[in-house]
Amino acid sequence: MSSHRQSKKRRYITWAVAGTAVVAGAGIAAQTSMAATTWPAQRTFTGRAFDTCAAPSLSAMKAWHTGFYGAAAVYVGGKNRGCSQPNLTASWVKSVSTLGWKLIPLYVGAQPPCQTGSSPEKITASTAASLGATDAADAVAKASALGMKAGSPIYLDMESYDVTGKACNDAVLTYVRAFDKTLHAKTYRTGYYGFRSSSAKAVADATDRTDLPGNLWYALWDKQNTTTADWPFGADQWTNHSRAHQYMVNSKESRGGYTITVDRDAWDAPVAITG
Repeated sequence: MSSHRQSKKRRYITWAVAGTAVVAGAGIAAQTSMAATTWPAQRTFTGRAFDTCAAPSLSAMKAWHTGFYGAAAVYVGGKNRGCSQPNLTASWVKSVSTLGWKLIPLYVGAQPPCQTGSSPEKITASTAASLGATDAADAVAKASALGMKAGSPIYLDMESYDVTGKACNDAVLTYVRAFDKTLHAKTYRTGYYGFRSSSAKAVADATDRTDLPGNLWYALWDKQNTTTADWPFGADQWTNHSRAHQYMVNSKESRGGYTITVDRDAWDAPVAITG
């Protein structure tokens, strides 16, 4: 798990459990309930991305635009978002997009009922569907207010949990399906961040594929900048520009006089439509 996703206390608890831009229609086949709507062309980025706790300043983004990274993930909302975002405004989004950055909207929604530790928002069996719909509507509102237009993906962050319990898995999948169905209804694409051995595995192994994420961002910290060589799931899953891989965490890097601790991602998946 990225060190940037939760509070310090919850981060350690969760660790204990975890053990080039193109416009295309890629990934649509993996997403259900989309045929009835005319969708904007998908914007896909292939290359190296980073994610960090708080969106860096515009000056830092200018300094970091060296070609090493081409995309940056930003936390657009969610009650479990770990950091305030003083820089993340519609003006910032417009400015960094003009610089050439691709942006990856990430929403830290409700977390699994069996996840150890406290969370400001947790899924329960009785509220999973309604909470998923409510959170998705909030995610769309937050992304839209930042200038991330319809057709953009929103990646739902689901942290590590014990996937051996059926009741917990069922609640998580109910929440995810409701979240994704609501995104589709609002003409936003679906994405999901999760761990290879837990939260990502849960959606990869689900027998019922209805309303599951069309794009998968998997955490596997093997330091391999690839979305294919270490792909841990079925070869026919999330093909055609629908994968991302968080391969290194807590990398302290300096560029142009600005030092930021980031997580590195190999990206071959949709990014926000901002222009």
